Amino acid sequence: MKRRNFIKLSASASVIGLTPFELQAALKSFMPYVACPDVSNRKLVLINLAGANDGLNTIIPLNQYDTYSNLRPTIKVPESEYIALDTSLPDHQQIGLNPALNEFKSLYDKGWLRIMQSVGYPSQNKSHFKSTDLYLTGNDGNSLLNGADTGWLGRFMELYYADLVVETYPLAVEIGSNKTSLGFHAKEAHGLSLNITGQDPAGFYSILNGLGGTPPTNIPNSDYGTQLEFINNTDTLSNTYAASISNAFNGGQNDATYPDTDLSDQLKTVARLISGDLGSKVYMVRISGFDTHNAQVQGVGDVLGRHHTLLTELSGAIDAFTKDLESQNLADDVVGITFSEFGRKARENGNFGTDHGEIAPMFIFGKPVAGGISGTNPNLTEATSSNNFQIQTVQYDYRQTFATLLQDFLGAQNSIIDNTFFNHSLNDSFTNLKLPEILKNPLTSDCYQALSSKEQLKAEKEWLAYPNPFTDTLNFASINENPTVSYKMFNASGVEIINRTDVITNGKLSLNLMYLSSGVYFCAIKTGNTQEIHKLIKL
Repeated sequence: MKRRNFIKLSASASVIGLTPFELQAALKSFMPYVACPDVSNRKLVLINLAGANDGLNTIIPLNQYDTYSNLRPTIKVPESEYIALDTSLPDHQQIGLNPALNEFKSLYDKGWLRIMQSVGYPSQNKSHFKSTDLYLTGNDGNSLLNGADTGWLGRFMELYYADLVVETYPLAVEIGSNKTSLGFHAKEAHGLSLNITGQDPAGFYSILNGLGGTPPTNIPNSDYGTQLEFINNTDTLSNTYAASISNAFNGGQNDATYPDTDLSDQLKTVARLISGDLGSKVYMVRISGFDTHNAQVQGVGDVLGRHHTLLTELSGAIDAFTKDLESQNLADDVVGITFSEFGRKARENGNFGTDHGEIAPMFIFGKPVAGGISGTNPNLTEATSSNNFQIQTVQYDYRQTFATLLQDFLGAQNSIIDNTFFNHSLNDSFTNLKLPEILKNPLTSDCYQALSSKEQLKAEKEWLAYPNPFTDTLNFASINENPTVSYKMFNASGVEIINRTDVITNGKLSLNLMYLSSGVYFCAIKTGNTQEIHKLIKL
């Protein structure tokens, strides 16, 4: 397995005055305690089950099978069809897997799969769009205090991976949807993820090159102009990371045979990019079609239908992906997790389908995962005509699972988690609500503390550099109303191109940088004895 070699950074070394590239080298060489594992290559793979997966036909509550059958007389999974998961479990955790999830049974028996029961958030919104936004922004349905215009993944990466601002690869890669997810939109940087849907990673051509020739320079002030500008910007960002994506894809390989499905193709690409040593930390893939208001099954007592097809695709793709990673000795550093914006009602709707519900299960998989079940079977007696046959008890807030992985697998400190998302409903940190049972070897608090020196370099930035990406004009503004700004700018090769101190007028400094060519730049802003680095993209 490919690994970076770490050496210890002397406690007497100072980061003040370092160029961004010297700063990056210092941070990459920093590992205070040998006892703490190397987390530099760890990755998260998110699988979005878009459309709201039906949890009760995915995981059948065997201790309430009669009640389940009465609620779903035509679409239930027959007793002769479900896969009994683990007879050693207590009665309230006895479940049957949908027969499409045969590979999940193997993963569970191997100790690589944990099932999270009844996942949701405090005030469930059953709109696909709104609930998806809540999941991606890290909110709870009661407020948007964690931010409405930024995603929790973007906020996390911008803070925790601040030492990677000088890299030429995206911190996240998205596949499976032609839209760039709000989840990766950070407070300052908007180019933290790259969507490669419909593109060829080997040659990395952009499907957005349909503009023909040179992109237009005069963007009209209209909705059309806004869309055109977004296309141009997306294409520019794609080209910025093209070499890294192509090199990783060409240098990687697949050691497993994947089913011929769309999700398998997505995860096959992810495995190959990881194999090719791409530095990206988060991957998100997508399988859609779970909005099964009808044709969830083909007929009475028939398990086949749209839901079975989707679960077959999910199970087969994850099985091939985990085998591929294991064969290449990459499995120790990868954890995968499924999520869906909400669940389905407990009662069928009369059209061989189910309508919008609230809670849904999550699956966490991978070699680092501690196999098992978290939570108990949902209480089906909750579903009555008075509440429109909804199961409403949330056993786990979706952010508990993610916070556990961000800290106990990736090593983020408390302040990073709190800046990623905070439990405003309970006025509590998710670091106090973690789920230690989901990982075989969770990092200890000593290892969070081992990152404290690096953490000091990632405090909340005092300066804003916006817009980012920018075209001609770049603005600086200080949250503390500093009268002047001292800054250096470097091009992507580390060559200093600007070194000056300017006066802040009316709260900001505006620079006309139209003379710069398109590409990635880095700005080091010094305030007193501190220095912060901003990664900028010139379009």
